[in-house]
Amino acid sequence: MKHNPAALAVLAVALGGAAAAPAAAADDVATTAPRFAPLTMDQLHPYQKPLAEQIMKVSSVGLGGPYNPLMRSPVMGQRMFDLLYYLRWNSSVPLRLNEFAILIIGRQWRSQVEWLAHAPLALKAGLAPEVLAELKAQKRPAGMKPDEAVVYDFVTELSTTHKVSDATYARTRQLLSEQQVVDLTTIAGTYVTVAMLLSMAEEGVPAGKEPPFKPGEP
Repeated sequence: MKHNPAALAVLAVALGGAAAAPAAAADDVATTAPRFAPLTMDQLHPYQKPLAEQIMKVSSVGLGGPYNPLMRSPVMGQRMFDLLYYLRWNSSVPLRLNEFAILIIGRQWRSQVEWLAHAPLALKAGLAPEVLAELKAQKRPAGMKPDEAVVYDFVTELSTTHKVSDATYARTRQLLSEQQVVDLTTIAGTYVTVAMLLSMAEEGVPAGKEPPFKPGEP
């Protein structure tokens, strides 16, 4: 099977790699240790273990990422996990739009972990590599589908101006139900919280993974 080199390059950029580019210098790779020491299952006390067992069933980063700081407050962590579980797998918002909204927030926050975790999921759900690459480059993607454009404008407007104009809301309601609008808003706000946890805790990408955003890039 032949592959289009241009398409493969776009896909690599969207995922955070560099197609046909020199390898990153060692100094470009973040080496800061997380502020919370990584935990293993045998280190957990009885209040943490039930949450950890649930996390391990669904997490692509194990007990890392946002789960590492959340384990320090297991009761709150359980509530957060339940909310994330709903937003990831039971939201009324279609998966393609759900993941797109998460990545819009992840890009605003320049969240290495959010982008690394959710970019492949967005592509698998049907988001075009070109759309993802332009979002990563901090551009309003030109090739968005109508529902993607609505999600981009709604989430971007709400998160940057702290309100939604009547015009944007009316466009959104033409394509999304009231429940979907509420769920979309909650997705955006929750992943701001996730980005805050990751930033505060200085959580990096898993060992062996290349950070999507390189030092010196916006």
